[in-house]
Amino acid sequence: MKRLIGLAAAALALCACEKKTTSPENTTGATPQPAATTAAPANPAPSSDDVWRVGEVGSLSGQQATFGQSTHHGIELAMKEINDAGGVKGKKFKLTTYDDQGKPDEAASATLRLISQDHVQVVLGEVASTNSKAMAPPCQNNKVPMISPSSTNPEVTAIGDYIFRVCFIDPFQGTVMAKFAHDNLKLNKVAILKDVRSDYSMGLSKYFTETFTKLGGTIVKEASYSQGDMDFKAQLTELKSAQPQAIYLPGYYNDVGLIVSQARDLGITAPFMGGDGWDSSKLYELGGKSLNGSYFSNHSTNQDPNPKLQKFIADYKAAYGEPPDALAALGYDAMRVAADAFARAKSGAGPDVREAIAGTKDFDGVTGKITLDKDRNAVKPAVVLELQDGKQVYQTTIAP
Repeated sequence: MKRLIGLAAAALALCACEKKTTSPENTTGATPQPAATTAAPANPAPSSDDVWRVGEVGSLSGQQATFGQSTHHGIELAMKEINDAGGVKGKKFKLTTYDDQGKPDEAASATLRLISQDHVQVVLGEVASTNSKAMAPPCQNNKVPMISPSSTNPEVTAIGDYIFRVCFIDPFQGTVMAKFAHDNLKLNKVAILKDVRSDYSMGLSKYFTETFTKLGGTIVKEASYSQGDMDFKAQLTELKSAQPQAIYLPGYYNDVGLIVSQARDLGITAPFMGGDGWDSSKLYELGGKSLNGSYFSNHSTNQDPNPKLQKFIADYKAAYGEPPDALAALGYDAMRVAADAFARAKSGAGPDVREAIAGTKDFDGVTGKITLDKDRNAVKPAVVLELQDGKQVYQTTIAP
């Protein structure tokens, strides 16, 4: 019954506008047509299918476009390598990708289309936790496994047992930066500036505060903004008056670059700290040298000599003309984990693929060993990076 309800909801939600990308693996081709208004079989695939069908939803345009583009390239590269090597069980993978423009309602609509019209057998995405939370219910209700490459909010996988991720979660990431601030930087007075419209930012703020205060530190002031704001001087002036030793800013790169730049104009010299949402080359374009001496937690660093990671970096550069960020690496690992599950699954049906993904243990990814815990989250260490003249300088690794 849940499945029929989900498909009926799909018919209503598909009225929303979507953009569909084309890529070498995206062989669907034609512009998607509106979904049928009556419930129809969503899965499994037609018995004559000779491919494994993978769906992807990402922010290929919009305010966090570099997140979606990097992740898409990582998925695309992994799929090409797998297909060039012969695929899995004699079948190759076919990718269908939709652009959600960074909007949760578009992410939900695109996911429903992937399930009801494109008959995908697994869904990859999103980066932003808010968007992944919108994608998860249709996947859960229709028994189609979903793997988020890099959504860190714990509520994403809590939606159901068909929802997975290959990254660590915010309780750990917030703890990492709180420990780093207290133990490595020897700070005891920190202010927080958070995005009230982002589950990611609110979650990291919460977990940073819990750990930092438990360690004996004090949050001297908190202020907030909304994603897309352009002027942050009022909030920054408020924080400056509290004289913090550092400011925790768990936002996305497009806001962070502007905020730090405006902070320096106001005479704030304290370092800023953040999370993996900072990881974009656009951050430096917006923030420039004002970011020097700031720190953020991330999933991996290209300075890691791991041969598997270094090969991925070289292959990515050859394919796309620039080095990958951590989001690209997680996209690559998400596709690889999915392919590994198809190889071990009894069939390509949702329940069988779900069971195989849940059994992922010690998978050798480019971002490290991936083992999924009972809550379907990857348990992995985090790295802390310092920004210096547009470069990420490795500082330390903190294990769970």
